[in-house]
Amino acid sequence: MKKYIGIALAAVLLAIPQLTDAQTKTKSAAQKPALDRSIRPQAAPAPEINIGKYESFKLDNGLNVFVVENHKIPRVTYSLILDYNQVPEGELAGMADMCGQLLRTGTTSLSKDQLDEEVDFIGASLNTSASGIYASALKKHNDKLLELMSDVLLNPAFRDEELAKLKTQAISGLKATQNDPSAISDRISKMLVYGREHPYGESMSEKSVSNLSTEHCRAFYDAFFKPNVAYLAIVGDITLQEAKELTQKHFGTWQAGEVIAYNPPKPRLPERTAVAIVDRPDAVQTTLRVGYAVDLKPGAPDAIKARVMNTILGGGTFRLFNNLREDKAYTYGAYSQLSADKLAGRFNVNTEIRNPVTDSALNEIFYEMKRIREEQVGDEELNLVKNYLNGNFALSLENPQTVANFAINTARYKLPADYYANYMKSIAAVTADDVRDMAVKYILPDNSYILAVGKAADIAPKLEKFTGGKAIRYFDNNGKEYDPNTKVKPAPEGMTAQMVNRAYINAIGGEKALKKVKDVTMMATTNMQGMAIGFDFYRKAPNKYKMQIGAGEMIFQKITFDGTAAKLESPMGGENKMVEGEELEALKMEATLFPELQYDALGIALTLEGVEEIEGTETYRLLLTYPSGKQSNQFYDIKTGLKIMESGEQGSVNYGDYRAVNGVKFPFAMTQQMGPQSIDLNILSVKVNSKLKDDLFSVK
Repeated sequence: MKKYIGIALAAVLLAIPQLTDAQTKTKSAAQKPALDRSIRPQAAPAPEINIGKYESFKLDNGLNVFVVENHKIPRVTYSLILDYNQVPEGELAGMADMCGQLLRTGTTSLSKDQLDEEVDFIGASLNTSASGIYASALKKHNDKLLELMSDVLLNPAFRDEELAKLKTQAISGLKATQNDPSAISDRISKMLVYGREHPYGESMSEKSVSNLSTEHCRAFYDAFFKPNVAYLAIVGDITLQEAKELTQKHFGTWQAGEVIAYNPPKPRLPERTAVAIVDRPDAVQTTLRVGYAVDLKPGAPDAIKARVMNTILGGGTFRLFNNLREDKAYTYGAYSQLSADKLAGRFNVNTEIRNPVTDSALNEIFYEMKRIREEQVGDEELNLVKNYLNGNFALSLENPQTVANFAINTARYKLPADYYANYMKSIAAVTADDVRDMAVKYILPDNSYILAVGKAADIAPKLEKFTGGKAIRYFDNNGKEYDPNTKVKPAPEGMTAQMVNRAYINAIGGEKALKKVKDVTMMATTNMQGMAIGFDFYRKAPNKYKMQIGAGEMIFQKITFDGTAAKLESPMGGENKMVEGEELEALKMEATLFPELQYDALGIALTLEGVEEIEGTETYRLLLTYPSGKQSNQFYDIKTGLKIMESGEQGSVNYGDYRAVNGVKFPFAMTQQMGPQSIDLNILSVKVNSKLKDDLFSVK
């Protein structure tokens, strides 16, 4: 089923209007003059810049307020930032984020719907997070906006029913990214770099979300939402006096209090390069990260020089990008980040590459990391990067909010008063010696974590040469470490693949009941980009099949197989074609009702590979080898005998919620994974023996 769902979903994505990359590039090209790359950029003296004025004051409760007047547009924006150190959340990972979202779901006097109505009525924006609140409206609604903002901040309701909705949304989002290689890479790389005990090394999980209660969120709010660790930036059509009066009126009663000053353990660098793999057996490319923690604080003396150095290495379309993409064609992009943080900074290189060149790409990454440490950067390249950074900085000044952010950062990190006024001069002053000094200090190729999310069978042998003789570490999608040599344990003595298959047949109703089924009609739905998509599946013995996908009256695609020939129709795209070759052979398998009864006749060989745990469930792992030579794996719950997952070249499918229809059990929940895309398919109805007509399967 998974291959043809994938084909249909691709058609849906094409049918949903969106601006393509080609259109974007064409549009951008039309707006910008051609760049003459034969002309070398000339170094220019750092220009004098006017950061803009801001005023500041502090309320008696400790709230720091910064005001940037901008009377061009009659609008005012408020950004409240809470400055506290993250704390470990453990089994409650996600508590801070959930608390931040819950603030926006109502106050002690307003339900969520009432709050939404009040905000919409004045045409305002009001958003909350674990680190603060953002609000914006026209000046004439200033007082009302602050009334709502302060009500949300000071009188949150923390209602159980609203938390339940947020938890459902969070779990749905986690499921959608469960097999997304980028999301997996983000979770596991943070854990490796910072450690499980560090708050930066934690990630929200379905289990931790399920553990959360409104009491937990209330406790977090009570501990950290204090004015004495808060900064309020006010930008727009407002005067200093108005700001003082309004903030005192709406935030003056906010009570100060002690906030936990948690200092996490310092992340450790690996003694030598360490390699970790998250195995994705179906992947044709590898998501690769190289990184480690760094001790780099915001506004530190090294910060600007280190930024110049990292930009040269990979902070844009520079060395890593040019090497891995432009020169070697290993990837669409390769970048590095060097982030400053008051607790623990981080260096990270990220890219996605083809499996066959995993080791070659790593060689080039380490080559560039070592080159910037050992070779003096040339004046031309250094000036190019300086101009690039100065240009970005100058553009950021067009946004008045930038000035407010500068003011807050100056206060939070105790920066010199002229830090941002001299920012471009500081960039201009960076020398080639500075770049090399920063590289030696912060670029550590011999103390890096390498994380590869991809097909272990293809990439593990290529990565062994980077381990320094140590074993590669293996993690599952959720960060649980395991021994790959014992991941698939031997099956009990005497158990065979045929016995596992027979147990499945019996579990869904038995051979006698299955043979009575002459046709099956299945209706399903999913949601893509906010659109409800419907799937209609029809099967008729011995080997007729039809799948139709659409939304409302629109039909995106049809696949019809009459037992001999097959046609693929795309009404919206005006494309019709006969299915041939390998696709036709695969469709013949797809059309077979209960192929488990006919493996021998279909020429499918079964091998029991052993016992494997799948998301906490002990399963028998079967290897199916088709006449074409292609293979797939199927996983059967040892206790129930039911199939819970299958995986192959086209991705994987998880099955659940089995229900009996006319004495035969069918899965009413399926999750289709195709690369980073995860689709939950909800089965609305299953009908058996509806006497489907042969005309339904006609390909004429």
